[in-house]
Amino acid sequence: MIYLDNAATTWPKPKEVYDAMDHFARTTAANPGRSGHRMATESERRVQEARRCVAKLLNAESPDRIILTFNATDALNIAIKGVLRPGDHAVTSLIEHNSINRPLAAFDVSKARAAQDGTVPPEEVATLIRPQTRLIALTHCSNVLGVVNPIEPIAKIARERGIPLLVDASQTAGVVPIDVQAQRLDLVAFPGHKGCLGPMGTGALYVRPGLAVRPFREGGTGFASESERHPDEYPYHLEGGTPNAHGLAGLAAGLQFIEQTGIERILAHERAMALRFIDALRGHPKITIYSGRAPDRQIGPVSISIAGKEPAQVGAMLDERYEIACRPGLHCAPGTHRFLGTFPHGTVRFSFGYFNTPSDVDAAAKAIEEVAAC
Repeated sequence: MIYLDNAATTWPKPKEVYDAMDHFARTTAANPGRSGHRMATESERRVQEARRCVAKLLNAESPDRIILTFNATDALNIAIKGVLRPGDHAVTSLIEHNSINRPLAAFDVSKARAAQDGTVPPEEVATLIRPQTRLIALTHCSNVLGVVNPIEPIAKIARERGIPLLVDASQTAGVVPIDVQAQRLDLVAFPGHKGCLGPMGTGALYVRPGLAVRPFREGGTGFASESERHPDEYPYHLEGGTPNAHGLAGLAAGLQFIEQTGIERILAHERAMALRFIDALRGHPKITIYSGRAPDRQIGPVSISIAGKEPAQVGAMLDERYEIACRPGLHCAPGTHRFLGTFPHGTVRFSFGYFNTPSDVDAAAKAIEEVAAC
């Protein structure tokens, strides 16, 4: 199988991720932070190691500012519902994933239009801000187009207006350098199972010191158990219940692999694979390429369509005839497809990761050309 669905979940994972999860499950799988025996203590150490690895990835002020979540959707819900109140206004864009669209649907929302290259112009965001605006929530990179947004100037606008900025880094964490202190970001949400090379069921939310976020869930934390109220201390203020410690052991290993490999090297490889694919198909009379409009901002996801063929049909043919895994459809981002004019059927998305090779790219391009010809 040639796996080109890394924007959904990276595969394969580094061997170290599988080994870490197996070792944890066999030797240390006690409830972290809930007991004083050595297995529970070691389990808690592993959880905190994952927290430290995430903090290092983002250059966070402290590991205590890292909330461990179950995925990006979980993290985004914690942030959105913890910041906004009924009647508040929020600014987002027309090219968001439903993990932002749906939690924001309960509030008054204005959506910025995308530029021709698929990025969200900072000046467009600025024009939508009102006195009642309490949050700006934007993707760092479109999961359909693979184009990285200019997040620094948007962060500057948010900071000048005193409005928290929530960044959905689902496609960029582990691939594109993020420095929350240098970029002065307020909230960053992402999963562990994509660019961070960890397992499903893991994720994180960074919360800037001094920013008030109400708890999304309350319950056991293994901390301040004598109180009937959920603790105010971070990170426990926004966590509750037994964490996915097995998964967090794997996430820590994935992040350590990224640190040892070098995130700039990962970014360069992913971009090279995506642009190689785009160049191979460019100019084909039956193939429309929607990605690659800003090559210096392109990362792994590349969306295309073939004239006369439904995306679902193309995806099935690639799977059955060529053993190529990709993702056809709307990619949980209907607004992006309305922007592209590909709604309601969507596109065929190929998303390249660090473990893909030039031969994978060339085989996929050749298969697409053959499908287009039949």
